Amino acid sequence: MSDTADPVTNRSEIVFLYDAVDANPNGNPLSGANRPRIDPQTQQAIVTDVRLKRYLRDQLDDDGHGVYIRNVQEDGDQYTRGQLLEDRLNEVEPDDYDLDDDEEVKEFRDDIFGEFLSESADVRYFGATMSVDTDEVYAKHLPDHFTGPVQFSPGKSMHAVNENEEYDSLTSVIATQENKQQGGFDLDDHRIQYGLIRFHGLVDEHGAADTNLSAADVERLDTLCWRAIKNQTISRSKVGQEPRLYCRVEYTDESFHLGGLDRDLELDGEHSEPDEELRTVRDLTLDVTGLVDRLDGAGDRIKRVRVVVSDVLQLSYNGKLGGPSVLHDALEDAVGADAVEEIDVYEEQTATLPSDEDTA
Repeated sequence: MSDTADPVTNRSEIVFLYDAVDANPNGNPLSGANRPRIDPQTQQAIVTDVRLKRYLRDQLDDDGHGVYIRNVQEDGDQYTRGQLLEDRLNEVEPDDYDLDDDEEVKEFRDDIFGEFLSESADVRYFGATMSVDTDEVYAKHLPDHFTGPVQFSPGKSMHAVNENEEYDSLTSVIATQENKQQGGFDLDDHRIQYGLIRFHGLVDEHGAADTNLSAADVERLDTLCWRAIKNQTISRSKVGQEPRLYCRVEYTDESFHLGGLDRDLELDGEHSEPDEELRTVRDLTLDVTGLVDRLDGAGDRIKRVRVVVSDVLQLSYNGKLGGPSVLHDALEDAVGADAVEEIDVYEEQTATLPSDEDTA
C-alpha cells in the first residue's frame, strides 16, 4: 500500500541506460515481421516508453504489488478493463453505503479512490484511462483518467545499429504415428547486433498528489528499473538485455529540473569502436563529463544523486578512464559527498516489497 503520509515534495530527473545484444528490444508489429524499431534517418534503435513501462508493471506484479493493467485470464478468456477495475475494488462493497445520502456518497467516492490507487501501483506511477465498461456504481465515482506523475520519453540507442537477420527453420514434431514426417515452419528472426539504449524520465511532485504517489514509491524506482530489465527480458527475442546505468537526480527547488540530462551522456569516440563494429558493452566507453558538469553548475539546487553503474561499463570523465568509481568520484566533487548515494539494488529492493500487512 502506498504511504500517503509520505508525500513527494521534490522533483526527480532520471537517466536510465540498458543495452541489447542480438535481441529485438522493441518490435514493431506494423512492420509485418515485428522488426526492431529503427529511425530511418539516424539508424538508431527506438524503444517506446510503453515498452519500458510494461517491464516495470510486470516487475511490480511479480514483486506482489497491486497492478491494474496486467494480463489476467480466466477459463481462457482475457479479463476486460472493467473486470480488472472491479478486481482492484473488491474490498469496497457498494451495499455497505447508503448511496441516497450525500455524506455516504462522498465517503463511498473517497473509499473507491483510495482503494483503487492503493491497490494499483502502476496507476500511481504512470496513470491510466478509466473509460471502461464496468459496474455503473463504480464507474461514475471515478475520474475519466489519472495522469501519471512518472513519465519516460521514448528511448533511443546512443549510436547507429545494425540489424542482424537470421532465417531459421524450426522443426516441430506433431505426429506420433510411425513413418509420419516431421513438420516444420520458417521464422523470420530480426534482431539488432548491439544497442546501448538511453531513456530520460521525470517524476513530477505536483502530479504525485493526484495519484497518491509516495516518496517510498519514488525510491522504489531506484531498484525497480534495474531489476525489471534483469527479470522481464527473459524470452527468446528479448534475452540479451542488461541494465548499465541508472541515475536519479532529486532537486530541492519546487518545479525545477535541468532537463535533458540523458543527452549529456555520449560515447567516447577515442575509446569506443565505430558504430558498425559495436557488439558488446566492452566495445565502448561512456563519457559522463557533460552530465557531471551540468550537475556541478546546479549543485545548490540538488538534494541528492542516486546512482548505480554496471561493473563492466567503462566510463570516462575529462579523459580519466575507469569503472563506476569514475562517475561516483566525479559526482562527489560536483555536488558534495553527502549528496551522492550509491544504490545497492539487491540490498535495497527488499525494503521496497509489500509487507505481509499490505498483502493480507
